[in-house]
Amino acid sequence: MRLLGLDVGDKRIGISLSDEMGWTAQPLMTLHRTGLEKDLKILEDIIQKHGVSKIVAGVPRSLSLKITPQTQKVLDFITILKSRITLPIEEWDEWFTTKSAERVLIEADVSRKKRKKSIDQLAAVLILQGYLDSHR
Repeated sequence: MRLLGLDVGDKRIGISLSDEMGWTAQPLMTLHRTGLEKDLKILEDIIQKHGVSKIVAGVPRSLSLKITPQTQKVLDFITILKSRITLPIEEWDEWFTTKSAERVLIEADVSRKKRKKSIDQLAAVLILQGYLDSHR
């Protein structure tokens, strides 16, 4: 049972994938968004190629739990994704995953240029790993 983790942004989608046992999350790729239809097609191809059985999508929430404009964009994307695929999609509060990912990369002394390339993938890993850890 493989799970796909998504960190959905306006310009990029960080994508992670669990191992077959559903214990650990690994970075898969960063999808540079070029249009909704193309983005959805790439995600559908990834789902099929890797035998994904569930998707965990990070949803950014404000500290007051209000729906921000970014939260609404992500929720809209999830709604569209649900209309295109038959897999279950779980929403997961991503509470500062991008900030956490950036902190990890800074502590690992990764250059700013390299951080930009991998931060979305790492955020997707943190989202998916948080989900996996909570469901053991």
